[in-house]
Amino acid sequence: MVSACFLQRLWFTIRPVGLTPQQFRLLQERRRPGRRSPAPLMVERAHSPARHQVILGIDPSLRGTGYGVIRLGRPQPEVLAQGTIACPAAWPRSRCLVMITDTLRRIIREHQPSAAAVEGLFYAQNLRTALIMGEARGASLVAAAEAGLEIFEMAARKVKQAVVGYGGAQKTAVARMVQRMLNLAEPPAPDAADALALALAYAQETARFSLHAPKPL
Repeated sequence: MVSACFLQRLWFTIRPVGLTPQQFRLLQERRRPGRRSPAPLMVERAHSPARHQVILGIDPSLRGTGYGVIRLGRPQPEVLAQGTIACPAAWPRSRCLVMITDTLRRIIREHQPSAAAVEGLFYAQNLRTALIMGEARGASLVAAAEAGLEIFEMAARKVKQAVVGYGGAQKTAVARMVQRMLNLAEPPAPDAADALALALAYAQETARFSLHAPKPL
């Protein structure tokens, strides 16, 4: 019989990859005498995001922020809104940031989503690109946060994996799969397709038990 003390010492010694403290306690429960049925290790996270019916996806970019709003339902989700917040190259960055925030505010008021899925940060090629992308992301987060939405971050590769089945999928493949999943007449524009893919991937992750739920912001 393996004792609970031994398992605890083993935890602090080797720290098993992917095993949370909650799962470790369940493992200890399985080793207790007199227990007939093992406790499952695949459990829903204690802080798993709630199930939302209307979800806003945001793909931030200074010159072309994509957005998409879906309502969950059967046999498939329904698109309530989609598009790109386009800002001309001649506009100063400050004007673009106002445009992004104001447009998202209007979309949120009109469609009343309760959650927003935003593309996660990535390693930009240079510092200037990273700063500009951060500004667009910040403008998007302000609109969602002030409306009281629950905001979650998802990595681009994880979104592509969830929607297309391959983390390195091209934008055209993402757009075609989004078209199929949402029964659209034609593929969405690239930025809007990425935003809709974010909303779909978030819905998939929160509809099932997962050890890697979207990261709340």
